[in-house]
Amino acid sequence: MQLSRRFLFAFAAGAVLTGGVQAQAWPSKPVRLIVPFPAGGGTDLITREVANKLTDSGYRFVVDNKPGSGGNLGVDAAAKSPADGYTLVMGQTSNLAINPTLYSKLPYDPVKDLAPVSLVASAPLVIVVGADSPYKSLADIVSGARAKPGSINYATSGNGTVAHLAAESFQRTADVKLTHVPYKGAAQGATDVMSGQVQLYVSSIPTLLGHIKSGKMRPIAVTSSKRVDDLPQVPTIAETYKGFEAVTWFGILGPANLPKDVVAKLNADINKVLRDPGVQKKLSDQGADVAGSSPEDFAKLIRDDIARWGQIVKESGAKVD
Repeated sequence: MQLSRRFLFAFAAGAVLTGGVQAQAWPSKPVRLIVPFPAGGGTDLITREVANKLTDSGYRFVVDNKPGSGGNLGVDAAAKSPADGYTLVMGQTSNLAINPTLYSKLPYDPVKDLAPVSLVASAPLVIVVGADSPYKSLADIVSGARAKPGSINYATSGNGTVAHLAAESFQRTADVKLTHVPYKGAAQGATDVMSGQVQLYVSSIPTLLGHIKSGKMRPIAVTSSKRVDDLPQVPTIAETYKGFEAVTWFGILGPANLPKDVVAKLNADINKVLRDPGVQKKLSDQGADVAGSSPEDFAKLIRDDIARWGQIVKESGAKVD
């Protein structure tokens, strides 16, 4: 009888402990959210806005900026983390859809090694010229480029960037030849286009919006399928060339085999946050549009864009070793 009581006591205690562990809902500790780019950039600002708002839903995030190798280092760190829901990453068009073709060897497979959770936002690019430029419209640029192929140059923040490949895509769509001038960052390119040393500049709207509003740059066209709120008078390329679209998108992912219940909960909460008017305004102030998606739709977007951007990378000849 004494042994039976001890056994029953031990069994009951174990059941309580086991039940407590099973009842411990995710997340029960801070979640590491990797940003594969430096602090203060567009990806970082979007990530922190969403992370801060998710805190209201009971999450605790530690935003970890891990830049390097075009975003590859941060994404790789997430892909190789335990699939327990406590390490996530804010992926982007460049490191998920462009880099698989741009880099001769990528340390991760964006389709096999990552579990998409939700698309968060997308952001168009803008083509600008200096205030004193003779080019007043997209038609002027196309006309000038056809008259003297290669005579018009355009700046971007580097080879293989979304801006570079968007411009390459535009050239094929419009059947023109421009000359690419890659810079290592946004600042010098902006200075050179304002001084007239470079004729065009292709970059994100937040990067150039201040110069546009000050009158130092003239916007020619945006790369989204519809006009943007910050620049309502600026036409889209699609208004001239139907179907053209080239945007940067941002989305949250975890390692492959992320538990389905974690994916479902996080997806629902992210999409709820993205419906918040305050979040929508703050992302809009960064030149981004809220997106939101199911995990399945985000996965399809990644697969489709790997094929789409991969073809553009090959045609452009861009390569990073």
